[in-house]
Amino acid sequence: MTTETLSPRALNRATLARQLLLERSGLPAVSAIERLAGLQAQAPDASYVGLWSRLRNFQADDLAKPLAAREVVRSTLMRGTVHLVTAEDGLALWPTIRPVVERGFLGHYSREIAGLDLGEIAEAGRALLAEGPRTRAEIRSALAERWPGVDPTTLAYAVGGLLPLAHATPRGLWRQTGPAAFSLLEDWVGGRITDGISLDDLVRRYLAAFGPATVRDAQVWSGLTKLKEVFERLRPRLRIFTDSAGKELFDLPDAPRPDPETPAPPRFLPEYDNVLLSHADRVRVIPDGRRVPLPPGNGGRRGTLLVDGEFLAIWAIKGATLTIESRKPLRDQDSIAEEGLRLLEFAVPGQDHDVRFGIGG
Repeated sequence: MTTETLSPRALNRATLARQLLLERSGLPAVSAIERLAGLQAQAPDASYVGLWSRLRNFQADDLAKPLAAREVVRSTLMRGTVHLVTAEDGLALWPTIRPVVERGFLGHYSREIAGLDLGEIAEAGRALLAEGPRTRAEIRSALAERWPGVDPTTLAYAVGGLLPLAHATPRGLWRQTGPAAFSLLEDWVGGRITDGISLDDLVRRYLAAFGPATVRDAQVWSGLTKLKEVFERLRPRLRIFTDSAGKELFDLPDAPRPDPETPAPPRFLPEYDNVLLSHADRVRVIPDGRRVPLPPGNGGRRGTLLVDGEFLAIWAIKGATLTIESRKPLRDQDSIAEEGLRLLEFAVPGQDHDVRFGIGG
């Protein structure tokens, strides 16, 4: 039997559909976050722009309220990076993703932690956070008293690398600043960590949000290794394709795979958006191989622009002006400007807005 080959454009449209970027969805924010298998969220305000681009009539309170109510939570999970997930997913994902988070810490601080009892450090951190949220500086100061000869920054990062933590509000609420504070995940969301989502279910969640995809794509998204055996176990229940380079792609049988010629409207993505970072081969959204900018800051004022589904420009808001920079003039600037004005009304409402195009980036 001949295996169907999917072009980069076909993969683009399939991924955009699942990421709610072909057509805005009417889902509530919490349901969308679950559907998307979480949103990368190092920059706290980035998720607001990510959801605004995906959901009809989205307002900042649509995310800020469930964050404050702890229905959703920011926690270090896939790839060892901060993600915005539902409280239920946070509790279920931690045991499965834990090796990724621990490996990231151990790899970075291997020299500094040599000879230390990590279990003892973790328990000291747990006892401290059981009293309430603490900033990294507060964790560093408290643990330095107990381990005076050890680099206190290492001790603080050990707590984050060994324990399931939540980023406490008010940081993470729209336009709220201040240092990150950490709480024990279970205490913050008021639930117990489960046995963990199975690897089979994790792969299915990934394919539902990002497929069709290769084994390596799923490993890049999650940070886990050795997922080939999981895909082989699931093979009888999956659709199999190949990409234009001949690599094997897996997908859920009934997942959307729109016609490659389906129109893709311009979409303003925030920094760190999942759709740009969740595949080993990013040609489906980044045809020219450019690097995804990862600017520092609280987020929500800079990002990337998809034009016809492809990352072709970067954008930034300063004051009430949106500047869009591309390597060459963009097609259909009128529709891009209209979408840009809507973004400005969301991000900086009630001002005289301006959209400007430039060549650069």
